[in-house]
Amino acid sequence: MKMEGESMIYTLTLNPAIDLFIETNELKKNSVNRTKKYDIQANGKGINVSFILKRLGISNTATGVGGGFTLNYIQQELANNNIENFFINTDGITRINVFTHVNSQDCEYKLVNPGPKVTQESQVKLLQYFDRLKTGDIVSLSGSFSSGINPNIITKLAKIIKQKEADFIIDTSYSEVLDVLKYHPLLIKPNQEEIKKWFNIDKEFSIKETITLAQRLIKAGAQNVLLSLGENGAAFISKDSVYYGNAPKITALNSAGAGDTMLGTFIAGMVNQLDAKSNLQKSIAAGSDTTQSMWITDFKNVDLLEKQVKVERLTDI
Repeated sequence: MKMEGESMIYTLTLNPAIDLFIETNELKKNSVNRTKKYDIQANGKGINVSFILKRLGISNTATGVGGGFTLNYIQQELANNNIENFFINTDGITRINVFTHVNSQDCEYKLVNPGPKVTQESQVKLLQYFDRLKTGDIVSLSGSFSSGINPNIITKLAKIIKQKEADFIIDTSYSEVLDVLKYHPLLIKPNQEEIKKWFNIDKEFSIKETITLAQRLIKAGAQNVLLSLGENGAAFISKDSVYYGNAPKITALNSAGAGDTMLGTFIAGMVNQLDAKSNLQKSIAAGSDTTQSMWITDFKNVDLLEKQVKVERLTDI
């Protein structure tokens, strides 16, 4: 795809957050644990996509809902990176999540908080914002939803986007995603566990078996599927082809934002008309670099990681 003229990408985050990343040598119960270092980041899955797009030279607008001093910080960080943004303010305070990497245990503890309650009035205002969409615009919805937001908002968004002849990209775990396939979203990005849940499968599935589930999404109306397979890499599925790429060998430091990085990189590749094979390779490498970094990739190591990613076209599925 190629964006025309003044077309715009809007990322949408319905449960943004400030993420506090901590690295500590030990984590002992009932004790004062002195940490090694920390980092505070404006976050939320769609917000991460906005940062990635901007780093790849793609202008975009970050949108969502939130409130309080934490939302103010997020909006300031977006502005500092020259990313336009529009958020509906709620009465509550946008959440703070904590991710702690404990060196002695070589593991990460994730404490993810719920978001503030969002009223129906605020949701109506947010939907009205998208009346500005034009033909060729893209709305990329990512992540969980704050309290008070029914997952059927996905369908409400899909209808608006379809009426405006814009494109819809979806990266959220809610099964209501299946309800909007008839509106032919441009791209769906599930991970292995999400897609199994959508099809009521609770047993272990191989990579190829999981890809067949993605093909069912295509048959139901999705134009493309970017399937995250974690440490096993990722796959891209369209009506005409299936590509699979492995993940490079890295030392994981921070798992938050890896999927968002892969998605943002892939969207940028689609906008720039990069072929599917090359796009998948770069997107896997970028997501992997985020995993080995304190925050999302700056793309300095992505070329090196790309050399470890081998993408093949699968023809026996």
